[in-house]
Amino acid sequence: MPQPPKELNPTGSMRERFGAHLRHWRRVRRLSQTQLGTLVHISGNQIGKIEKGERLCRLPLARLLDAALDTGGILEWMCPDVEAEADSQRRDAYKNEGGAGRDRVGVRQAVMLSLDDDTLGDNWSDVHRRSLFTAGGVAAIAASPFSHLLAPTEPAQLPSVVRLQDIEQILDAANVVSGWDNAYGGGGIVRQVATAQLKWASALLECRCPEKIRPQLFAAAARLGMVVGATDFDAYAHDDARRVFAFAAACAEEAGEWHLRAKVYSFRARQAVWLGDADTGLTHAELGLARPERLTATELAMLHTARARAFAKLGDVEAALRAVGEADEAFSRRVPADDPPWMTYYDEAQHQGDTGHALYDLALVGHHQPAAVDRFSTAVRLHTDAYVRSRAMSRTKLAALHMAVGDPREAVGMAELALEDVGQMRSRRAAEGLRELATFAYRHRAVPEARELRERIQETIDA
Repeated sequence: MPQPPKELNPTGSMRERFGAHLRHWRRVRRLSQTQLGTLVHISGNQIGKIEKGERLCRLPLARLLDAALDTGGILEWMCPDVEAEADSQRRDAYKNEGGAGRDRVGVRQAVMLSLDDDTLGDNWSDVHRRSLFTAGGVAAIAASPFSHLLAPTEPAQLPSVVRLQDIEQILDAANVVSGWDNAYGGGGIVRQVATAQLKWASALLECRCPEKIRPQLFAAAARLGMVVGATDFDAYAHDDARRVFAFAAACAEEAGEWHLRAKVYSFRARQAVWLGDADTGLTHAELGLARPERLTATELAMLHTARARAFAKLGDVEAALRAVGEADEAFSRRVPADDPPWMTYYDEAQHQGDTGHALYDLALVGHHQPAAVDRFSTAVRLHTDAYVRSRAMSRTKLAALHMAVGDPREAVGMAELALEDVGQMRSRRAAEGLRELATFAYRHRAVPEARELRERIQETIDA
Protein backbone atom coordinates (compact mmCIF):
# COMPACT_ATOMS: atom_id res chain seq x y z
CA MET A 1 0.00 0.00 0.00
CA PRO A 2 1.57 3.34 -1.04
CA GLN A 3 2.57 5.62 1.80
CA PRO A 4 1.27 9.20 1.92
CA PRO A 5 3.96 11.75 1.06
CA LYS A 6 5.93 13.02 4.02
CA GLU A 7 4.72 16.38 5.31
CA LEU A 8 7.50 18.85 4.48
CA ASN A 9 8.71 21.49 6.90
CA PRO A 10 9.41 24.79 5.13
CA THR A 11 10.35 26.33 8.50
CA GLY A 12 13.09 23.82 9.28
CA SER A 13 16.66 23.52 8.06
CA MET A 14 17.83 25.01 4.79
CA ARG A 15 17.86 21.51 3.31
CA GLU A 16 14.21 21.03 4.31
CA ARG A 17 13.28 24.44 2.91
CA PHE A 18 15.02 23.56 -0.34
CA GLY A 19 13.05 20.32 -0.48
CA ALA A 20 9.77 22.15 0.12
CA HIS A 21 10.55 24.55 -2.73
CA LEU A 22 11.45 21.65 -5.03
CA ARG A 23 8.21 19.77 -4.30
CA HIS A 24 6.18 22.97 -4.76
CA TRP A 25 7.65 23.67 -8.21
CA ARG A 26 7.42 20.02 -9.29
CA ARG A 27 3.73 20.01 -8.47
CA VAL A 28 3.20 23.36 -10.17
CA ARG A 29 4.67 21.82 -13.35
CA ARG A 30 2.52 18.68 -12.84
CA LEU A 31 5.47 16.28 -12.87
CA SER A 32 5.95 13.08 -10.91
CA GLN A 33 9.21 12.46 -9.12
CA THR A 34 10.13 9.90 -11.78
CA GLN A 35 9.35 12.29 -14.63
CA LEU A 36 11.44 15.05 -13.08
CA GLY A 37 14.26 12.62 -12.34
CA THR A 38 14.34 11.60 -16.01
CA LEU A 39 14.69 15.25 -17.05
CA VAL A 40 17.73 15.79 -14.79
CA HIS A 41 19.24 12.30 -15.19
CA ILE A 42 18.73 10.94 -11.67
CA SER A 43 16.16 8.50 -10.25
CA GLY A 44 12.77 9.53 -8.96
CA ASN A 45 13.78 8.02 -5.63
CA GLN A 46 16.64 10.55 -5.40
CA ILE A 47 14.23 13.40 -6.17
CA GLY A 48 12.08 12.16 -3.29
CA LYS A 49 15.06 12.13 -0.92
CA ILE A 50 15.97 15.71 -1.85
CA GLU A 51 12.38 16.82 -1.27
CA LYS A 52 12.37 15.19 2.18
CA GLY A 53 15.72 16.75 3.09
CA GLU A 54 17.43 13.37 3.20
CA ARG A 55 19.87 14.11 0.37
CA LEU A 56 21.96 17.22 -0.22
CA CYS A 57 21.44 18.90 -3.59
CA ARG A 58 24.62 20.44 -4.99
CA LEU A 59 24.77 23.44 -7.30
CA PRO A 60 25.06 21.65 -10.71
CA LEU A 61 21.94 19.59 -9.98
CA ALA A 62 20.09 22.65 -8.65
CA ARG A 63 20.73 24.39 -11.97
CA LEU A 64 19.35 21.40 -13.89
CA LEU A 65 16.26 21.36 -11.67
CA ASP A 66 15.72 25.10 -12.19
CA ALA A 67 15.89 24.62 -15.94
CA ALA A 68 13.57 21.61 -15.93
CA LEU A 69 10.99 23.33 -13.72
CA ASP A 70 11.43 26.87 -15.11
CA THR A 71 11.66 28.33 -11.60
CA GLY A 72 13.55 31.45 -12.56
CA GLY A 73 16.62 30.19 -10.68
CA ILE A 74 15.22 30.00 -7.14
CA LEU A 75 16.83 26.60 -6.39
CA GLU A 76 20.28 27.72 -7.55
CA TRP A 77 19.80 30.84 -5.43
CA MET A 78 19.09 28.75 -2.32
CA CYS A 79 21.84 26.19 -2.96
CA PRO A 80 24.81 28.09 -1.42
CA ASP A 81 22.93 28.37 1.89
CA VAL A 82 22.08 24.65 1.80
CA GLU A 83 25.72 23.74 1.16
CA ALA A 84 26.97 26.16 3.81
CA GLU A 85 24.63 24.59 6.37
CA ALA A 86 25.89 21.12 5.47
CA ASP A 87 29.52 22.24 5.76
CA SER A 88 28.79 23.82 9.15
CA GLN A 89 27.20 20.61 10.39
CA ARG A 90 30.27 18.63 9.34
CA ARG A 91 32.55 21.07 11.21
CA ASP A 92 30.40 20.79 14.31
CA ALA A 93 30.52 17.01 14.15
CA TYR A 94 34.30 17.14 13.86
CA LYS A 95 34.53 19.38 16.92
CA ASN A 96 32.28 17.09 18.96
CA GLU A 97 34.60 14.21 18.19
CA GLY A 98 37.49 16.15 19.70
CA GLY A 99 39.12 17.07 16.42
CA ALA A 100 39.09 20.81 16.93
CA GLY A 101 41.98 22.59 18.53
CA ARG A 102 44.42 19.68 18.56
CA ASP A 103 47.94 20.08 17.26
CA ARG A 104 47.15 23.21 15.30
CA VAL A 105 50.23 24.95 13.99
CA GLY A 106 50.60 28.71 13.94
CA VAL A 107 47.23 29.56 15.54
CA ARG A 108 47.55 31.70 18.64
CA GLN A 109 45.18 31.86 21.57
CA ALA A 110 42.80 34.81 21.23
CA VAL A 111 43.03 37.43 24.01
CA MET A 112 40.46 40.15 24.63
CA LEU A 113 42.02 43.49 25.59
CA SER A 114 39.88 46.11 27.25
CA LEU A 115 40.24 49.60 25.84
CA ASP A 116 40.78 50.97 29.33
CA ASP A 117 42.85 48.05 30.64
CA ASP A 118 45.41 49.25 33.20
CA THR A 119 47.82 46.60 31.98
CA LEU A 120 48.52 48.81 28.98
CA GLY A 121 50.20 51.27 31.32
CA ASP A 122 51.95 54.41 30.20
CA ASN A 123 54.01 52.60 27.61
CA TRP A 124 51.06 52.35 25.19
CA SER A 125 52.64 54.71 22.72
CA ASP A 126 52.17 55.37 19.03
CA VAL A 127 55.08 53.00 18.46
CA HIS A 128 53.16 50.21 20.21
CA ARG A 129 50.06 50.98 18.24
CA ARG A 130 52.01 50.78 15.01
CA SER A 131 53.57 47.52 16.17
CA LEU A 132 50.15 46.03 16.78
CA PHE A 133 48.88 46.95 13.35
CA THR A 134 52.02 46.12 11.41
CA ALA A 135 53.35 43.07 13.23
CA GLY A 136 50.37 40.87 12.60
CA GLY A 137 47.72 42.60 14.70
CA VAL A 138 45.49 43.60 11.81
CA ALA A 139 46.22 40.34 10.03
CA ALA A 140 45.18 38.44 13.14
CA ILE A 141 41.97 40.44 13.40
CA ALA A 142 41.20 40.01 9.70
CA ALA A 143 41.86 36.28 9.93
CA SER A 144 39.70 35.81 13.03
CA PRO A 145 36.23 34.41 12.40
CA PHE A 146 34.38 37.39 13.85
CA SER A 147 31.50 36.87 11.40
CA HIS A 148 30.87 33.54 13.18
CA LEU A 149 29.91 35.49 16.30
CA LEU A 150 26.91 36.80 14.36
CA ALA A 151 25.85 33.47 12.89
CA PRO A 152 22.37 32.61 14.21
CA THR A 153 22.38 29.69 16.61
CA GLU A 154 18.89 28.73 15.45
CA PRO A 155 17.26 29.22 12.05
CA ALA A 156 14.60 31.92 11.97
CA GLN A 157 11.20 30.35 12.51
CA LEU A 158 8.58 30.98 9.86
CA PRO A 159 4.93 31.25 10.86
CA SER A 160 2.86 28.10 10.65
CA VAL A 161 0.16 30.07 8.82
CA VAL A 162 0.68 33.26 6.82
CA ARG A 163 -1.24 36.25 8.15
CA LEU A 164 -1.93 39.68 6.72
CA GLN A 165 0.70 41.10 9.08
CA ASP A 166 3.34 38.92 7.37
CA ILE A 167 2.33 40.29 3.98
CA GLU A 168 2.46 43.85 5.29
CA GLN A 169 5.98 43.24 6.56
CA ILE A 170 7.08 42.13 3.08
CA LEU A 171 5.61 45.30 1.57
CA ASP A 172 7.24 47.46 4.24
CA ALA A 173 10.58 45.81 3.50
CA ALA A 174 10.12 46.49 -0.22
CA ASN A 175 9.45 50.17 0.45
CA VAL A 176 12.48 50.53 2.73
CA VAL A 177 14.86 48.77 0.33
CA SER A 178 13.52 50.75 -2.62
CA GLY A 179 14.18 54.02 -0.80
CA TRP A 180 17.71 52.96 0.11
CA ASP A 181 18.38 51.80 -3.43
CA ASN A 182 17.34 55.14 -4.90
CA ALA A 183 19.35 57.13 -2.37
CA TYR A 184 22.49 55.00 -1.96
CA GLY A 185 22.60 52.63 -4.92
CA GLY A 186 22.16 48.88 -4.92
CA GLY A 187 25.60 47.84 -3.64
CA GLY A 188 26.96 47.28 -0.16
CA ILE A 189 24.60 46.83 2.76
CA VAL A 190 21.53 47.64 0.64
CA ARG A 191 21.91 44.51 -1.47
CA GLN A 192 22.75 42.32 1.52
CA VAL A 193 19.62 43.41 3.38
CA ALA A 194 17.48 43.11 0.26
CA THR A 195 18.61 39.55 -0.45
CA ALA A 196 17.94 38.40 3.12
CA GLN A 197 14.44 39.88 3.01
CA LEU A 198 13.63 38.11 -0.25
CA LYS A 199 14.79 34.73 1.05
CA TRP A 200 12.38 35.13 3.93
CA ALA A 201 9.52 36.15 1.63
CA SER A 202 10.15 33.27 -0.78
CA ALA A 203 10.06 30.83 2.14
CA LEU A 204 6.66 32.21 3.17
CA LEU A 205 5.29 31.09 -0.20
CA GLU A 206 5.70 27.50 0.99
CA CYS A 207 3.81 28.05 4.26
CA ARG A 208 0.13 27.42 4.69
CA CYS A 209 -1.83 30.45 3.57
CA PRO A 210 -5.59 31.12 3.55
CA GLU A 211 -6.81 31.15 -0.05
CA LYS A 212 -8.39 34.57 0.27
CA ILE A 213 -5.02 36.24 0.97
CA ARG A 214 -2.87 34.00 -1.22
CA PRO A 215 -2.90 36.44 -4.18
CA GLN A 216 -1.78 39.21 -1.82
CA LEU A 217 1.12 37.06 -0.60
CA PHE A 218 2.36 36.41 -4.14
CA ALA A 219 1.88 40.05 -5.08
CA ALA A 220 3.97 41.14 -2.09
CA ALA A 221 6.69 38.64 -3.02
CA ALA A 222 6.65 40.00 -6.58
CA ARG A 223 6.95 43.56 -5.30
CA LEU A 224 9.92 42.70 -3.08
CA GLY A 225 11.49 40.59 -5.83
CA MET A 226 11.24 43.50 -8.23
CA VAL A 227 13.05 45.77 -5.75
CA VAL A 228 15.74 43.18 -4.97
CA GLY A 229 16.30 42.56 -8.69
CA ALA A 230 16.81 46.29 -9.11
CA THR A 231 19.51 46.33 -6.42
CA ASP A 232 21.22 43.35 -8.08
CA PHE A 233 21.06 45.14 -11.44
CA ASP A 234 22.57 48.29 -9.97
CA ALA A 235 25.32 46.28 -8.26
CA TYR A 236 26.14 44.52 -11.55
CA ALA A 237 25.10 41.12 -10.15
CA HIS A 238 23.38 40.53 -13.45
CA ASP A 239 22.82 36.78 -13.22
CA ASP A 240 21.20 37.27 -9.81
CA ALA A 241 19.10 40.11 -11.21
CA ARG A 242 17.84 37.95 -14.08
CA ARG A 243 16.83 35.15 -11.73
CA VAL A 244 15.13 37.47 -9.26
CA PHE A 245 13.27 39.35 -12.00
CA ALA A 246 12.06 35.99 -13.37
CA PHE A 247 10.90 35.04 -9.87
CA ALA A 248 9.10 38.37 -9.49
CA ALA A 249 7.39 38.00 -12.88
CA ALA A 250 6.21 34.48 -11.99
CA CYS A 251 4.83 35.70 -8.64
CA ALA A 252 3.07 38.65 -10.30
CA GLU A 253 1.42 36.34 -12.81
CA GLU A 254 0.43 33.90 -10.07
CA ALA A 255 -1.21 36.82 -8.24
CA GLY A 256 -2.90 38.12 -11.40
CA GLU A 257 -1.15 41.46 -10.82
CA TRP A 258 -0.83 43.14 -14.21
CA HIS A 259 0.62 46.36 -12.81
CA LEU A 260 3.49 44.57 -11.05
CA ARG A 261 4.05 42.41 -14.11
CA ALA A 262 4.43 45.51 -16.29
CA LYS A 263 6.99 47.05 -13.94
CA VAL A 264 9.03 43.84 -13.73
CA TYR A 265 9.15 43.55 -17.52
CA SER A 266 10.22 47.17 -17.72
CA PHE A 267 13.18 46.32 -15.46
CA ARG A 268 14.00 43.25 -17.53
CA ALA A 269 13.95 45.36 -20.69
CA ARG A 270 16.22 48.00 -19.19
CA GLN A 271 18.71 45.43 -17.94
CA ALA A 272 18.92 43.69 -21.33
CA VAL A 273 19.42 47.01 -23.14
CA TRP A 274 22.07 48.05 -20.61
CA LEU A 275 23.95 44.82 -21.28
CA GLY A 276 23.89 45.38 -25.03
CA ASP A 277 21.12 42.92 -25.86
CA ALA A 278 18.66 45.45 -27.26
CA ASP A 279 16.66 42.81 -29.14
CA THR A 280 15.84 40.93 -25.94
CA GLY A 281 15.16 44.26 -24.25
CA LEU A 282 12.63 45.12 -26.93
CA THR A 283 10.97 41.73 -26.47
CA HIS A 284 10.64 42.27 -22.71
CA ALA A 285 9.15 45.73 -23.26
CA GLU A 286 6.62 44.33 -25.73
CA LEU A 287 5.71 41.54 -23.31
CA GLY A 288 5.13 44.16 -20.63
CA LEU A 289 2.67 45.89 -22.95
CA ALA A 290 0.44 42.81 -23.21
CA ARG A 291 -3.15 43.81 -22.43
CA PRO A 292 -2.39 47.56 -22.44
CA GLU A 293 -5.98 48.36 -21.49
CA ARG A 294 -5.22 47.00 -18.02
CA LEU A 295 -2.29 49.39 -17.48
CA THR A 296 -2.23 53.01 -16.39
CA ALA A 297 -1.04 55.80 -18.67
CA THR A 298 2.12 56.13 -16.59
CA GLU A 299 2.92 52.44 -17.00
CA LEU A 300 2.38 52.72 -20.75
CA ALA A 301 4.77 55.68 -20.88
CA MET A 302 7.38 53.69 -18.93
CA LEU A 303 7.18 50.71 -21.30
CA HIS A 304 7.19 52.82 -24.49
CA THR A 305 10.29 54.53 -23.12
CA ALA A 306 11.92 51.11 -22.71
CA ARG A 307 11.03 50.36 -26.33
CA ALA A 308 12.56 53.68 -27.40
CA ARG A 309 15.82 52.88 -25.63
CA ALA A 310 15.96 49.46 -27.32
CA PHE A 311 15.27 50.91 -30.78
CA ALA A 312 17.94 53.56 -30.24
CA LYS A 313 20.53 50.93 -29.34
CA LEU A 314 19.51 48.99 -32.45
CA GLY A 315 20.14 52.10 -34.54
CA ASP A 316 16.53 52.39 -35.72
CA VAL A 317 16.14 56.16 -35.53
CA GLU A 318 12.57 56.38 -36.82
CA ALA A 319 11.27 53.63 -34.53
CA ALA A 320 13.04 55.18 -31.53
CA LEU A 321 11.55 58.62 -32.18
CA ARG A 322 8.12 57.10 -32.74
CA ALA A 323 8.37 55.24 -29.41
CA VAL A 324 9.43 58.45 -27.63
CA GLY A 325 6.35 60.11 -29.11
CA GLU A 326 4.13 57.28 -27.87
CA ALA A 327 5.71 57.59 -24.43
CA ASP A 328 5.12 61.35 -24.39
CA GLU A 329 1.51 60.91 -25.47
CA ALA A 330 0.84 58.33 -22.78
CA PHE A 331 2.54 60.46 -20.12
CA SER A 332 0.38 63.46 -21.09
CA ARG A 333 -2.65 61.38 -19.99
CA ARG A 334 -1.09 60.47 -16.65
CA VAL A 335 -3.36 60.50 -13.60
CA PRO A 336 -1.12 59.90 -10.55
CA ALA A 337 -4.07 58.78 -8.44
CA ASP A 338 -4.56 55.82 -10.81
CA ASP A 339 -1.01 54.55 -10.36
CA PRO A 340 0.07 51.85 -7.89
CA PRO A 341 2.39 53.04 -5.10
CA TRP A 342 5.59 51.77 -6.75
CA MET A 343 4.98 54.00 -9.78
CA THR A 344 5.20 57.29 -7.87
CA TYR A 345 8.86 57.52 -8.90
CA TYR A 346 7.84 57.92 -12.55
CA ASP A 347 7.17 61.65 -12.48
CA GLU A 348 8.10 64.40 -14.92
CA ALA A 349 11.77 64.21 -13.91
CA GLN A 350 11.96 60.47 -14.45
CA HIS A 351 10.12 60.61 -17.78
CA GLN A 352 12.37 63.36 -19.11
CA GLY A 353 15.48 61.52 -17.96
CA ASP A 354 14.43 58.12 -19.35
CA THR A 355 13.39 59.48 -22.74
CA GLY A 356 16.60 61.55 -22.68
CA HIS A 357 18.54 58.28 -22.42
CA ALA A 358 16.84 57.04 -25.58
CA LEU A 359 17.66 60.27 -27.44
CA TYR A 360 21.23 60.22 -26.08
CA ASP A 361 22.24 57.31 -28.29
CA LEU A 362 20.77 59.10 -31.30
CA ALA A 363 22.46 62.38 -30.34
CA LEU A 364 25.90 60.77 -30.28
CA VAL A 365 25.52 60.00 -33.99
CA GLY A 366 24.17 63.42 -34.87
CA HIS A 367 20.39 63.13 -34.39
CA HIS A 368 18.25 65.41 -32.19
CA GLN A 369 21.05 66.61 -29.93
CA PRO A 370 19.14 69.69 -28.60
CA ALA A 371 16.18 67.52 -27.63
CA ALA A 372 18.40 65.17 -25.62
CA VAL A 373 20.08 68.11 -23.87
CA ASP A 374 16.70 69.67 -23.02
CA ARG A 375 15.33 66.46 -21.54
CA PHE A 376 18.38 65.76 -19.40
CA SER A 377 18.46 69.39 -18.22
CA THR A 378 14.81 69.17 -17.17
CA ALA A 379 15.39 65.88 -15.36
CA VAL A 380 18.36 67.28 -13.41
CA ARG A 381 16.39 70.38 -12.44
CA LEU A 382 13.35 68.43 -11.22
CA HIS A 383 14.95 65.43 -9.48
CA THR A 384 14.99 65.68 -5.68
CA ASP A 385 17.51 64.26 -3.22
CA ALA A 386 15.25 61.20 -2.84
CA TYR A 387 16.42 60.10 -6.30
CA VAL A 388 20.12 60.91 -6.16
CA ARG A 389 21.10 58.10 -8.51
CA SER A 390 18.64 59.14 -11.23
CA ARG A 391 19.84 62.74 -10.97
CA ALA A 392 23.48 61.65 -11.07
CA MET A 393 22.95 59.51 -14.15
CA SER A 394 21.14 62.31 -16.00
CA ARG A 395 23.87 64.77 -15.03
CA THR A 396 26.53 62.35 -16.21
CA LYS A 397 24.82 61.79 -19.56
CA LEU A 398 24.35 65.54 -20.01
CA ALA A 399 28.05 66.13 -19.32
CA ALA A 400 29.04 63.25 -21.61
CA LEU A 401 26.92 64.66 -24.41
CA HIS A 402 28.57 68.06 -24.11
CA MET A 403 31.99 66.42 -23.88
CA ALA A 404 31.31 64.32 -26.99
CA VAL A 405 29.69 66.86 -29.31
CA GLY A 406 29.80 70.22 -27.50
CA ASP A 407 32.02 72.40 -25.33
CA PRO A 408 34.33 70.31 -23.09
CA ARG A 409 34.75 73.12 -20.56
CA GLU A 410 30.99 73.39 -20.15
CA ALA A 411 30.89 69.62 -19.75
CA VAL A 412 33.41 69.78 -16.89
CA GLY A 413 31.17 72.07 -14.85
CA MET A 414 28.24 69.66 -15.20
CA ALA A 415 30.45 66.69 -14.42
CA GLU A 416 31.58 68.20 -11.11
CA LEU A 417 28.01 68.06 -9.81
CA ALA A 418 27.57 64.51 -11.09
CA LEU A 419 30.71 63.47 -9.21
CA GLU A 420 29.28 64.86 -5.97
CA ASP A 421 26.13 62.78 -6.43
CA VAL A 422 27.92 59.55 -7.38
CA GLY A 423 30.29 59.93 -4.43
CA GLN A 424 27.32 59.53 -2.07
CA MET A 425 26.37 56.02 -3.22
CA ARG A 426 27.49 52.57 -4.29
CA SER A 427 26.10 52.22 -7.79
CA ARG A 428 27.97 50.33 -10.48
CA ARG A 429 25.64 51.75 -13.12
CA ALA A 430 26.40 55.31 -12.08
CA ALA A 431 30.11 54.49 -12.05
CA GLU A 432 29.86 53.05 -15.56
CA GLY A 433 28.37 56.33 -16.76
CA LEU A 434 31.39 58.14 -15.34
CA ARG A 435 33.73 55.79 -17.19
CA GLU A 436 32.03 56.66 -20.46
CA LEU A 437 32.38 60.35 -19.63
CA ALA A 438 36.09 59.82 -18.93
CA THR A 439 36.46 58.19 -22.34
CA PHE A 440 34.99 61.25 -24.04
CA ALA A 441 37.17 63.54 -21.91
CA TYR A 442 40.26 61.73 -23.16
CA ARG A 443 39.56 63.15 -26.61
CA HIS A 444 40.14 66.60 -25.07
CA ARG A 445 43.22 65.66 -23.02
CA ALA A 446 44.95 68.79 -24.31
CA VAL A 447 42.41 70.80 -22.29
CA PRO A 448 43.66 70.98 -18.67
CA GLU A 449 40.15 70.93 -17.20
CA ALA A 450 39.26 67.76 -19.11
CA ARG A 451 42.49 66.09 -18.03
CA GLU A 452 41.84 66.95 -14.38
CA LEU A 453 38.27 65.69 -14.70
CA ARG A 454 39.52 62.27 -15.80
CA GLU A 455 41.69 62.10 -12.70
CA ARG A 456 38.79 63.04 -10.44
CA ILE A 457 36.56 60.44 -12.08
CA GLN A 458 39.16 57.76 -11.42
CA GLU A 459 39.44 58.82 -7.79
CA THR A 460 35.66 58.69 -7.36
CA ILE A 461 35.34 55.26 -8.95
CA ASP A 462 38.23 53.85 -6.90
CA ALA A 463 36.97 55.28 -3.59
